[in-house]
Amino acid sequence: MKRPIFSTVTFSVTVAVIFIVIFFLPILATALGSGSTYAVVYGSDTVCALISGQPTQRVLCYDTRLRTTVTLNPGVSFSSIAAGENYLCGVRSGGYSLLCWENSGSYTFNPKRIYQNDTVLLENLSVGDSQICATVNGTNFLKCWRSDQSTPKNEGFRSISSGVGFSCGVSIRNNRILCWGRDSMKSGRIQTGFGNTTMVSISAGESHACGLNSTGNLICIGNNESGQLNVPSNQPYQYSELSLGSNFTCAKRNSNNSVICWGGGAERFNNVTEQISFESISSGPGLICGLISSNLSVMCWNPSNFSRIFLPFPEILPGPCVESSSLCSCGVYPQSDNLCSGSGSICKSCPIQFRRSNSPPSKAFTGGLLAFAIVGSIGAFAGICSVVYCLWTGACLGKKKVHNSVQPTITRGGSNSRSNSSPPSRSLTIRRQGSRMLSMRRQRSGTSSMKHGDKAEEFSFSELASATGNFSLENKIGSGSFGVVYRGKLNDGREVAIKRGEVNAKMKKFQEKETAFDSEIAFLSRLHHKHLVRLVGYCEEREERLLVYDYMKNGALYDHLHDKNNVEKHSSLINSWKMRIKIALDAARGIEYLHNYAVPPIIHRDIKSSNILLDSNWVARVSDFGLSLMGPELGKDHQHRPMKAAERLNVLTDKSDVYGLGVVLLELLTGKRAIFKNGGDVEEEGCVPVHLVDYSVPAITADELGRILDPRVGSPELGEGDAVELVAYTAMHCVNAEGRNRPTMTDIVGNLERALDLCGDSHGSISSSGICSIVSD
Repeated sequence: MKRPIFSTVTFSVTVAVIFIVIFFLPILATALGSGSTYAVVYGSDTVCALISGQPTQRVLCYDTRLRTTVTLNPGVSFSSIAAGENYLCGVRSGGYSLLCWENSGSYTFNPKRIYQNDTVLLENLSVGDSQICATVNGTNFLKCWRSDQSTPKNEGFRSISSGVGFSCGVSIRNNRILCWGRDSMKSGRIQTGFGNTTMVSISAGESHACGLNSTGNLICIGNNESGQLNVPSNQPYQYSELSLGSNFTCAKRNSNNSVICWGGGAERFNNVTEQISFESISSGPGLICGLISSNLSVMCWNPSNFSRIFLPFPEILPGPCVESSSLCSCGVYPQSDNLCSGSGSICKSCPIQFRRSNSPPSKAFTGGLLAFAIVGSIGAFAGICSVVYCLWTGACLGKKKVHNSVQPTITRGGSNSRSNSSPPSRSLTIRRQGSRMLSMRRQRSGTSSMKHGDKAEEFSFSELASATGNFSLENKIGSGSFGVVYRGKLNDGREVAIKRGEVNAKMKKFQEKETAFDSEIAFLSRLHHKHLVRLVGYCEEREERLLVYDYMKNGALYDHLHDKNNVEKHSSLINSWKMRIKIALDAARGIEYLHNYAVPPIIHRDIKSSNILLDSNWVARVSDFGLSLMGPELGKDHQHRPMKAAERLNVLTDKSDVYGLGVVLLELLTGKRAIFKNGGDVEEEGCVPVHLVDYSVPAITADELGRILDPRVGSPELGEGDAVELVAYTAMHCVNAEGRNRPTMTDIVGNLERALDLCGDSHGSISSSGICSIVSD
C-alpha cells in the first residue's frame, strides 16, 4: 500500500500547536501618541528616546531638521514617553509623576509637572495633539489632562491611544472600544465603526484608528482618503504591534517582527522594512520610527518626502526598567541588567488578553480548537491539491520581470532575454501631491501651451549655410534624432544651433527625417518654458530640412559627465553635488511641463543626458523632440490602461520618460554612462557591458551609496549627504521595471526641490557663478 503524502491527524495536531503559540503572542500597540521608550514630537520632526546602559533612564531628543541633540531633565529616570504637537510627556520611573515639555521654539523644551502622587501611580501613557491621558496602576481607571468633560469616568481600560482631537481605549468591562475627546464627531464615528466588536488593542492616527480583535484580525475605522484602512493582508494573528500616522498605518508581523505599512505612500518602504527585525514601531503624523532588534538603534523614514535616517542615539531601551525581575511574570528581556545599568530589569511583553490568567483552557476553547484543527486539515488538503495542480499544469509558473538599463523593453508578445528583479520600492517614499496648485504656480511663469502656438521663423537654406560656414566641421557641435547639429551666427548677430537632416538619404531615412522634422516643429513652435530648448525657426527647401534653436553655450550634460576632454576637469562647475542636483531639477521641471501642462500632453520618448543641454547660465533645458508623441490618450495612458498591457501594445506612456530621467539621475550620481564597462569603453573588444541600473540599484538598496558616487565630485558635505541619498532613492524608483510603480514627474520635482534645499550653502553653491536667481521659478 502506498504511503499517504500527508497525515491529516499529524497536521491537525500541528495546526493546534501553532494556533496555541500564535494565540499567546504579545499584542501591543503604539500610535500617534501612545506611550513607548521613544516618540515623535510632531510639528518639529524631533524624536526623543530613553537611553539605556546608564544609572538613570534619561530622555535624549534629536531634531532631524537642525541635527542637534538635547537631554531633558538630566539625572531623572523615566519609564515611558509620548509626544503631541510640539510637546512631549514622560512618566517618571515608578509612575508617581508626569512631566511635560513644551517646545517653545529655537529648540527649547520647557518642563512642567502635570501630575504628582506617591500613592496613585500611572501607567499606559497616551498623548494626542493636545490631550494627555494615562491609566492608574491597579484599577486601570482613566486620568486625562487638557481634555473636555467627555472623558469616561470609573471605566477601566486595558489599552488606550490618542489621535488628533480624540482618544480611544479598550474597555476592561466588555472589551469594546470607547472614544472621547474635543472632536466629538470624529470620536463618535470611530466608536460607532467598531460597534460591539470585542477588541484586544487600539491604536489611533490623525483621523483613523486600528486595533486587533479577539480573533486576531486587524480592524481599521475612520478616514480612508489615502488608503490607510486598506489592510493588504489580514490573516488571524498575523500582526502584533500597530503604529498610525496622519494618512498611513504600520504593523509589526508576528512571524519575523518585520514591519509593513500601507496608505499615504508608506508602502514604498516595505521591501526595506520586511528585511529588518524590530522591537517596536512608533509614529508621528508624517514620520515612522522603528527600534531595530539587532542593535537597539532607531531608524526613521518619511513616506511623504522619500527620506530615511538612522538617529545618532546610543542604544535605546526596548522597555521600561522595573525594580525587580520578580515583577516580570512573562520573563526578563535578554541583557536587561546591562541595559538598565544594574538598576532594574526589563520585562518581556505578556499577551494582553491572558496577562492575568494561568488557568487551563476552557471546554469551549478546547472544542473551538478542535474545530479549528479539523477545518484547518480540510483547508490544508485543498491547498495541497491546488499546489499539485498548479505545478502539474504550470499555471502558477510565470516569467521573471525584465527591465532594460537604458529604456524599458517593449515587445509584442515576446520576451526579453536579459532578466533581473525589479528595483525595490524604498523608504523614504516619493512625495504624493494631493493638489497640483503648487506645481501649477511653478509652471505658470514663462510658459505657454496654446493649441496654435507662436509660429517659428522661416529661414532660407543659404542663410543657414552662411551662418555655419557652409556647415563646416569646426562648427559641428553634436547630433540629434535626425541629423547633425552645428553652431551658427545669424545675420542679426544671434547665436543659434542649427540641426540639419541627413542629405541624400534613402526613402526610408527621408521619411524618418520628415517625421522627426515635423514632430519638432509641431511641439516646439507651441511650447515655451525655461527648461525646454526654444525653437527659433526652420528651413524646408527641396530635400533639406533644418531646425534652428537657441544656442546652448555649455553643451550637453552627457559631454560634461562622459566626454574624455571633460573627464579630467576636476574644477568644472558641474563637479559639485549642488549643481548636479540643480541640473536634475531643471530637467525634471521641463519634463513635468510636457506631461502635465502642455495641451495636449507630450511624451518625449528620448530622455537621456545627451538631450539635456546647458545654456550660458548653466540652466538645463530638455531638447530633441524628434521622437515625441502627443495626444491626451497617450499622455494619460497609464491612468486608463495597465502598464503591462500598454507595453504589449507597444504604446509608451509618460512613465517611459520617468525611466529615462531615472537613468540620467544615476549618471549624475555615478559619473558613468548608461552602459559602460569597468576600466574602459564599451566598444573595447572582449569587454562585457555593465548596465548602470544593475550597477547602481543594488548599492542603493544595501545603503552602500558611497561606493558608487562619482569621485570627481568628492564626498558630500553636511546637508549634501541627505540630498544625495534622496536623489539616489528617487532614481531607484524611477527605474523600477514596472511602470505603474514609478513616480510621476510632479513627485520627482518635489523630491529634487527638497534635495536642493538640503544642500543649503554647501561649497559648489550655484550663487558662486552668478546664477543664483535661476534656482527658483
